[in-house]
Amino acid sequence: MSSSQRIGRGRHAIVFECRDSSDCKYAIKLFKQDSLRRVDREIEILRHLRGGPNIICFMDSVDQSGAIEHEYRSDICYYTRELLKALEFTHGRGVMHRDIRPHNVVIDHEHRKLRLIGWSSSAFYRPGQEHSLRVGLFKAPEVLVSNERYDPKIDMWCFGAMFASMMFRKEPFFHGNSISDQLDKISRVLGTERLYDYLDKYQIELDEYIIDVLGEYSPRPWSGFVNSDNEHLVSDDSLHLLDQLLRFDPEERLTASEALAYPYYQSLE
Repeated sequence: MSSSQRIGRGRHAIVFECRDSSDCKYAIKLFKQDSLRRVDREIEILRHLRGGPNIICFMDSVDQSGAIEHEYRSDICYYTRELLKALEFTHGRGVMHRDIRPHNVVIDHEHRKLRLIGWSSSAFYRPGQEHSLRVGLFKAPEVLVSNERYDPKIDMWCFGAMFASMMFRKEPFFHGNSISDQLDKISRVLGTERLYDYLDKYQIELDEYIIDVLGEYSPRPWSGFVNSDNEHLVSDDSLHLLDQLLRFDPEERLTASEALAYPYYQSLE
């Protein structure tokens, strides 16, 4: 595509006119990230109306962010397995990716290929060595509490957070505006007592300003996130897998190899 120019703008999207190599014109609609559900509905309707008189012809869709957003449980199962394969190999070679998030996962839907990109934050894992890392919406608790002696399990937390986002259709799953808010959002799900158990085990002290923000929360069951909008994406096996990934204590989290062996992925064999 070339020679793009903006021809329209709305509350949720911008429309561009483009031409292909044979000079055919196309309208490309670029949606905002917070309009994913609207995108899904529009695509579904345009596909349903394809071929009708005087109806614009829907050609294809591209997820520019790289996020894995699917309508089918089998797709989530397939592509998360492919991502786990990449992590299994990476960790087996002694490398931590350290930035697992939707923008760093690229999918070719036509050929059902997944590629893990974004290696600028990666590092070799050496037991006992300290690492610094900026925080973000998909960062593991050990990064948020400044525990710099972490291991490849930080990638498994981020994988778990992505898995939850896909399954429950909530992007991102833990959405905090600061380190303290992010920890509070995680504690609302996993429970405050589990956070303090983790901190005590590794003798980590929180800054006072974080303690002041944290509330007292009981663990929330994963089934509590299931609703009519996402129930077709959830199974007992997927909830059990998620529970073994999103743990405060890295030692309690599954490795990539262990996750691949879970019943959730056996249907793909």
